[in-house]
Amino acid sequence: MQLAQKIIIADDHPLFRTALQQAVKQIVADVVIEQAESLPELQGVVEQHKDADLILLDLQMPGAHGFSGLVYLRAHHPEIPVIVVSACEDPAIMCQAIDHKASGYIVKSSSLDDISQAIASVLQGDLYLPDVARRYQHQPNTLALDLAERLASLTPQQHRVLIMMTEGLLNKQIAYDLDVSEATIKAHVTAIFRKLGVRTRTQAVIAVQSMDFDRVDSSAESS
Repeated sequence: MQLAQKIIIADDHPLFRTALQQAVKQIVADVVIEQAESLPELQGVVEQHKDADLILLDLQMPGAHGFSGLVYLRAHHPEIPVIVVSACEDPAIMCQAIDHKASGYIVKSSSLDDISQAIASVLQGDLYLPDVARRYQHQPNTLALDLAERLASLTPQQHRVLIMMTEGLLNKQIAYDLDVSEATIKAHVTAIFRKLGVRTRTQAVIAVQSMDFDRVDSSAESS
């Protein structure tokens, strides 16, 4: 059954990328598969393949903090559906992925056939969620969604700078790695602060790190 021609698999585990390739090839006879092992690499791959039909996204790749990668993709490539692929089996997290505009959620412990079925469903325009998530009484976390909207307002380059800030890099180091002037990075940092509504690098880092699952859960419980 020909459903798509190009799918991007973003996961830092080679064995699971291979499993996802097998699942894709069960339903798509002639497919081009692009791969990425980190969020920065994925950003580059998507820029080169804006005609992709689907992205299979691991939430816990290097460079990503929980939903931050998903938020980036939905902000800058809204035309490409994204299925979250995660080891997390918490129905609250599954529902939160949909809140952040994922088109589906696949648990990594699922059988190959179930993964293929989920991919086929999304490629046909449907939303895929495991039954446990469909039965879950979910209340959207408004604080997390507001932060996601702020993160989505960052340009791709500002997002790269922010991720490098979370890795502890100074402006001079970021400028060197991105091959731009330090003044350019300072301008990006100022814009990041303004868009996130923070005043310091520490506050900016805490903001993006709050997209991690454990922090999302705790903020939801306290709200």
